Amino acid sequence: MVYNKLNVYKVTLSGLQSQTNVTFSAALDKDIAENDPVRVVDAVIDSLRLDNFKKLYKERGRSPYHPKMMLKAVIYGYMNNLYSCRKIETALKRDIHFIWLAGYEQPDFNTINRFRNRVKEEINQVFTQLVIVLAEKGFITLDVEYIDGTKIESKANKYTFVWKKTTEKNREKLISKINALLEQIDETIAQENAEQENGQSFTPANLKNIAEELNRNLENEAEPETKEQKEKRKERKKQIKQLRKHADKLGEYDNKLEILGDRNSYSKTDHDATFMRMKEDAMNNGQTKPGYNLQIGTENQFILDFGLFQTPGDPLTMISFFNSFLDRYDKLPQTCIADSGYGSEENYRFMEEAGVEAFVKYNWFHREQRMHYEPNPFSPQALYYNAEDDYYVCPMGQHMERIGTARTKTESGYITESARYKAQRCEGCPLRGSCFKAKGDRIIEVNHRLNEYRRKARERLTSEEGVKHRGRRCIEPEAVFGQMKYDMAYKRFRHVGMSKVKMDFAFFAIAFNLKKMCSKIAQQAKNGGKSPQSGLILHFCRISRLENRIFRDYRQKTADSVLSNSQAA
Repeated sequence: MVYNKLNVYKVTLSGLQSQTNVTFSAALDKDIAENDPVRVVDAVIDSLRLDNFKKLYKERGRSPYHPKMMLKAVIYGYMNNLYSCRKIETALKRDIHFIWLAGYEQPDFNTINRFRNRVKEEINQVFTQLVIVLAEKGFITLDVEYIDGTKIESKANKYTFVWKKTTEKNREKLISKINALLEQIDETIAQENAEQENGQSFTPANLKNIAEELNRNLENEAEPETKEQKEKRKERKKQIKQLRKHADKLGEYDNKLEILGDRNSYSKTDHDATFMRMKEDAMNNGQTKPGYNLQIGTENQFILDFGLFQTPGDPLTMISFFNSFLDRYDKLPQTCIADSGYGSEENYRFMEEAGVEAFVKYNWFHREQRMHYEPNPFSPQALYYNAEDDYYVCPMGQHMERIGTARTKTESGYITESARYKAQRCEGCPLRGSCFKAKGDRIIEVNHRLNEYRRKARERLTSEEGVKHRGRRCIEPEAVFGQMKYDMAYKRFRHVGMSKVKMDFAFFAIAFNLKKMCSKIAQQAKNGGKSPQSGLILHFCRISRLENRIFRDYRQKTADSVLSNSQAA
């Protein structure tokens, strides 16, 4: 048995004078089961519109690999836990499913990697198309979204951290050194160039100009004659050299602060990664690692939307995540279910004004649901409130009148307002030790708007529908994270930079949804449902479209090659 370059096995039968050419394609198709997931991948991707891919290729030169073939190979690789381009290249040569899917095309790992990077913007639209297809086929409705987040470790080294507070502190120390050095070098120049006493106006370029001016002045001076003059000149040169080093160091600090932005840290090997506390901590000491905050929205264990954020906390991500959903599907989900990490006033207000029914917990919701829960009688929530006259009553019956309003700005810029109430006579009260320990009369702050949002949330969460959603939330995003990390071994990003990380997860999300769809169809067929895979494949094949002719039809090319080889033989 000899394998020639045209992908045809020439089998010589002993005892016969003729040779029989057996096309490998036909044999492969027989070996691929009709209900195999690879057929679903092939049919679904053929049905997708890849018009945006056309602009990424030149119309002149050698015909490139067909983008649908490349997309199929990468997606099917991700479905089988193959995230390395080298492993996908090997599978395209050895695995019959990959060979059948790619039509005998064998791009190398560099080509596969270039394809992924080339479509890093367009792959997000492919994910959106697939979700819309799932909605059309009845797998999801896009009306309900279960939201949750997890931390995914970056590819960056975990000991390459840069902290904002440390950088700012070191910069202030450097500014003080620069001021002291300028005063030693030339008091006149120091006064002319230091516009502010704190030295905040200094820039690396400004300091270098000062150093050049000082150096020119030194060169224009007469040659020193005495030993003392020589030592003084040598010292001036040393000071000018030190000033240039300070300028470079100041530029380094300014660059770090620019990269940091509003963040408190970043990694030197991945500037977009922020140091966060991970649950998967091998040392069990709360060690921070560079990573990204991954937010996903799910329905029926399908990924509807995803987002990557640089903030460790979940509350600041929710509104941006909803806007992402709106951009994808031109609508917002009718119902949102999330845990207590998203229960902020800003998020409640956004969902109410947007018309989203929010089943979102607040921080002490579970504590209130305990059988033997008894609230602290001295807490502001337990005090009697007279809404008509706007005052609280303390446990001793004393009125606490309103004295003003406290305003607080969150990290996102949202301003919260809390009413302040003060007691009149707390001195000598027998309950003072249990009520509060501060000096003077007790003052409480109450956010009435947030309390109203929490009251509405409590009513929704304790209703029959709320209990159903609360129970299902545990098997929606949590189950997806479990399958992602442990079944599909996707625990760490393999790329550096936000754009490439988003690209990689978009490929994964497509592969995850396709794998879940195949699983759902197989389960329905097993249970006697009327959802055979072949029917779905035929549906996708009917709506498949022809692509631009700059792409070679890899299946037709393979067939022509086999035919020509057979005729030549």
